[in-house]
Amino acid sequence: MNNTLNTFNDMGLNPMILQALAELNFEEPTPIQSKTIPHLISSEKDLIALAQTGTGKTAAYSLPMVQRLADDTDTVQALILCPTRELAIQISNDIEKYMKYMHGAKVTAVFGGERIDKQIRALKKKPQIVVGTPGRVNDMINRRVLKVESLRWLVLDEADEMLNMGFKEELDEILKNMPEDKQVLLFSATMDKQIRRIASNYMKTPEEITVGSKNKGAENVKHFYYVVHEKDRYQALRRIADMNPDIHGIVFCRTRRETQQVADKLMQDHYSAEAIHGDISQAQRTTVMNKFRDKKIQLLVATDVAARGIDVQGLTHIVNYTLPETTEAYLHRSGRTGRAHNLGSSLVIVNMREQYRIRNFEGKIGKPFEKMAIPTGEDVCEKQLFGLIDKIIKIDVNEEQIGKYLNLISKKFENMDREEMIKKFVSAEFNRFLDYYKNAADLNSRAGTERSERSDKSSILFARFKINVGRNEDLNLKDLFQFMNSQPELRGVEIGNINLNDDFTLVEVDQKFKEKVMTCFSESHLNGIEVEISCEETGIRSSRPSRPPSRGRGGPSRGRGGPSRGRGGSSRGYRPQGGSRGGSHKDRPRGNTQRRPKRR
Repeated sequence: MNNTLNTFNDMGLNPMILQALAELNFEEPTPIQSKTIPHLISSEKDLIALAQTGTGKTAAYSLPMVQRLADDTDTVQALILCPTRELAIQISNDIEKYMKYMHGAKVTAVFGGERIDKQIRALKKKPQIVVGTPGRVNDMINRRVLKVESLRWLVLDEADEMLNMGFKEELDEILKNMPEDKQVLLFSATMDKQIRRIASNYMKTPEEITVGSKNKGAENVKHFYYVVHEKDRYQALRRIADMNPDIHGIVFCRTRRETQQVADKLMQDHYSAEAIHGDISQAQRTTVMNKFRDKKIQLLVATDVAARGIDVQGLTHIVNYTLPETTEAYLHRSGRTGRAHNLGSSLVIVNMREQYRIRNFEGKIGKPFEKMAIPTGEDVCEKQLFGLIDKIIKIDVNEEQIGKYLNLISKKFENMDREEMIKKFVSAEFNRFLDYYKNAADLNSRAGTERSERSDKSSILFARFKINVGRNEDLNLKDLFQFMNSQPELRGVEIGNINLNDDFTLVEVDQKFKEKVMTCFSESHLNGIEVEISCEETGIRSSRPSRPPSRGRGGPSRGRGGPSRGRGGSSRGYRPQGGSRGGSHKDRPRGNTQRRPKRR
């Protein structure tokens, strides 16, 4: 594999391509371009390239293809598959710019949501490069309008997203119809089993390039989270927006309905916002996206599906109004900011019961999430006030336009001193914030206090214990926490993962309490079963004679139900100590402790 190169001139690109790149102000190649372009210019081996969204993948694979296009044929030589029509259009436009001085070279895009006859006519003009979404490309191949017999390159761009969007069958169908003698280039932000399956079935001993770490967050993006009560989620979003007057970003929601509701609220509250989701037409989407690119809209509220393929330069923030279901989805969201050497911020709003998911995301993307306080009304007013003053100071005065009004303006203000004039000008712009936040509640008053009052869990080392009681003995999480709450030595101990299995249970506990856990469990019964406990970290095992817990100590009940009946019998981030706020009274352990497990 070639070493990283410093300029495009070092890569062996022809003068026509270099001239086009110079006009586009392409100066230094990105890491994925430095590694990929020289390889594709000199090699015909299949390639897997792992890099985050927005790292310059399009130029990485298309520049070598443009250079190597045969000028003596009018057949399709390169087919690029991508997940969305938005991305197909963008890739096609980019390649067209790269081919500006390559006379006779043509590229066209085919995708759903647009009249097929128009795209058929475009294909009949014999482009050398076709970019498209899997559904429409498959349709064109089946109609024999798109002929792939002479194909030299097949590119799968954002392969993980195409699979996530349900294009597996279309991809398999397309890949089966490809000629044997071709070069397959697979570009993806993440690497999972489905990607490996494609590589195994349709690629020949591919080389692999990785920029950064696999399935890890982009280097230029910082991650922050805010903890709110569910009822305050929208108000928290408003305060985040108000604390960042120059914000230009995407607000991600989980459903179409939520997306539209949030966008409607923002617009009603005089924010520059619009929504895109599956219920809007292609014409509406195009209009909204053009306004967003031109910064006529500050906040784009979107679902994951609708936002796939969006590549808008210079986004300052990604706001996760609700968390996505998977780490991969979060990586794709956050990867839309922090591009082209710029810094970006990915903000997450979670309610108190969702906090434990932040730890999961940290571990999987390899990046820390910093907890932020929700801005108070006073914070917002101060930020807006000085933002307004800075804006006024930086305004360029057009002397020619305003000069004829100065005498009249001066007369209007002749009886007003400088300080009063400043107050009035500032208040004219600022009163809206003063009025709105005049009696604003502190959204931090209770949210997340449990977390702030204890040490951060990520700094705790856990010991893992195995006990010989599981679901077959009707053990559930309520029983387990009730027992631990009944042990004075274990109150307040930090607990990590809990996995309930049929014949045994695995529990992670702060290793500082290791000996106390061994002692408390090995002297007790759970659901009438004498406990045998071992510490997998050290191999310590205990099976000493024990006595059943007395009723007065609040031992475990035989009742069914409780938290363990959730998915997979597994829990994360519980702590036996805690108050009774939230949840049903049925979940609370009985006994003298009057405590219940608290979700973290």
